[in-house]
Amino acid sequence: MTKTVQIETTAAEPVSGIEIFVPLNKLKKSPKNARKVPHGEAAIEALAASIAHKGLIQNLVIEPEMKGDKPTGAYFVTAGEGRRLAYLLRAKRKQIRRNHPVRCRLDTENDPSEISLDENVTRTPMHPADQFERFRELADGKGWGAEEIGARFGVSGSVVKQRLRLGAVSPKLLQVYREDGLTLDQLMAFAITEDHARQEQVFENLHHNREPWIIRRDMTANNVPADDRRAVFVGAVAYIEAGGNIIRDLFSEDRGGFFEDVGLLDMLAVEKLREIADGVQTEGWKWVEAHIDYPHAHGMRRFYPQAVDLSDEDEARLDALSTEHDELAEGYSSYDEMPEDVAKKLEAVSDEIDAISAKRYAYDANLIAHGGVFVVLHHDGTVRIERGFVRPEDEALADPQPEDEAEAIGPEAVEDEQAEDGDEDVQDFEDEDEEPGKPISDSLIRDLSAHRTLALRVALGEQPSVALIALTHTLTAQLFYSYAEAGCLEIRPTVTPLGGHAAGIEDTPLAARASEAHEAWAERMPHDVADLWGFIVALDDAQRVALLAHCAARTVNALRLPWDRKPRTLQTADRLATALALDMAKDWTPTVDSYLGRVTKAHILEAVAEGVSEDAARRIADKTKQEMAEAAEQRLAGKGWLPSVLRTPEPEAEPVETEDAEGIAQPSEACPQDTPDTGAQDGEAVEVETVEQPAEADADAEAEPVDEDAAYSVAAE
Repeated sequence: MTKTVQIETTAAEPVSGIEIFVPLNKLKKSPKNARKVPHGEAAIEALAASIAHKGLIQNLVIEPEMKGDKPTGAYFVTAGEGRRLAYLLRAKRKQIRRNHPVRCRLDTENDPSEISLDENVTRTPMHPADQFERFRELADGKGWGAEEIGARFGVSGSVVKQRLRLGAVSPKLLQVYREDGLTLDQLMAFAITEDHARQEQVFENLHHNREPWIIRRDMTANNVPADDRRAVFVGAVAYIEAGGNIIRDLFSEDRGGFFEDVGLLDMLAVEKLREIADGVQTEGWKWVEAHIDYPHAHGMRRFYPQAVDLSDEDEARLDALSTEHDELAEGYSSYDEMPEDVAKKLEAVSDEIDAISAKRYAYDANLIAHGGVFVVLHHDGTVRIERGFVRPEDEALADPQPEDEAEAIGPEAVEDEQAEDGDEDVQDFEDEDEEPGKPISDSLIRDLSAHRTLALRVALGEQPSVALIALTHTLTAQLFYSYAEAGCLEIRPTVTPLGGHAAGIEDTPLAARASEAHEAWAERMPHDVADLWGFIVALDDAQRVALLAHCAARTVNALRLPWDRKPRTLQTADRLATALALDMAKDWTPTVDSYLGRVTKAHILEAVAEGVSEDAARRIADKTKQEMAEAAEQRLAGKGWLPSVLRTPEPEAEPVETEDAEGIAQPSEACPQDTPDTGAQDGEAVEVETVEQPAEADADAEAEPVDEDAAYSVAAE
């Protein structure tokens, strides 16, 4: 039986093997302690919390401090230095006195160094799985929360929550973990949800690759991440109030968790969109539809708002607000530099300026009465309100077409179109004295207009500034007015839809940028295409070039299709990319869906070797195709690697030498009528007819032989 003695420190000879209480301020660290690396702060905190709630569970082992052959009254702590430091921490916090009695076991028979070593070596720590389960039992059995448990064991509430979550993992998987069939990182990946059936299902479906990120991906495959546009739009609070559950990963950055009920989330998103649609309906539109995804295949014509004059009252208010805005903002470069009251006032003024400025553009009342609106989700979770769409059956009502051309001209302009050209000339000659009011014949009009067309071609070629206007007008008329025949240049822009070639491309941020740019121009266009020429002429040079650039950009087609071989077109696309310094890495990332899951294993390894390192490629070389693609996606994230199809060629070292521009014949110097009209379309090869040259040209022809390949190349391009 162990004897307990209350000792007041004296110089009396101590007796080994007894249990004594020693004042805290008489306990010292033993110089023979085997532990050289000190206890961490977290460990001391945990011991202090344990002692505070449960008392000292294990005695300190001590030996008397000797001075010569006499004890000093102090004691060295042979085993239990961490507990001594925990007591000191409590004393520092005024929880106990400096001379608080500490229960110790006196040992003067054993070697202190061996005792210290023995205590740290001959013990088996509890398996983490047992710890997780015991924490769970404390929470379930005693009703303690994470903070209460943490206080009793000296750990933070967040650590307790993690251990409780691990303790809630399926008992089957905990046993696999105990048997070293799973690592702690893998177990933490399973703990992302407390659904035991789901955990066991994912575990059974795992293959050779059991990386934690794969487990997390499979565990959340049927869930929606919190940064999904639907989740951002609905919000976590509304989703939870509706009965939804958010899965949160306590062991890694989950960016807000995962929304478990996809059907509920979609329903809430549609309901919220419909509420917004009801508000838009009050504007008087005939119909308003709410969709999560933009209905790209609607097939409807779209009209845009037109410029209108502000009322005198609005103009005066706008001037006053602009002056006030400038006065408030004077001396500041940003809102952050302003006093809070000034910033709020300036923001209110800016909002009112925007509200009045928005009145400068309005939809025609007739269009609103017969048109409609789409309310959809943007890629970032904000709402897109797309107005001005008209269904085919309502187009005539929403935008009445001008009267038939023949009726506008008048019945006297209608001729017998079935008459022969020659007969018309004869008839005109015979009847010109009999019918003085009769218009000239179609054949003569065609003849004269041909001469005028030729003169226009020559004149336009000599005036590049007017050519820029004419080209911009032709492209704009067709791209913004449903391919209206309003231009006299036979140039036909073609806008190839990309949705059929890359799924989801029309809902990407890049597509949103293109759409916003088009809509910004469309809102400035005149309602009637007949006014378009004046609109373009009124633009300054920079605006006109910007509009032309936008129109040209809409027609770019660099698609590589297996049935459409066009090497020169694709070569030009490469040159265009180089000229633009195009960097696809800003808008495209290699993922399993976008690339890695659709190529061979050799291509995947090549991508990792180029984008990361040869060593990284070797480490995934023995994986299955799916595992390799998934691992490659993780390794290539943020590396900026691109497949060759997306890479921009390096600029040519030196420009290709060309004939001096001054040597090129100007249109006025050449004879356009000498150049035969081949009638070839763009991209078609032209058959060059060989014409026998006069005798005096033979010498020149022999001196400068024709390069037939070059001639074909020029004609084809």
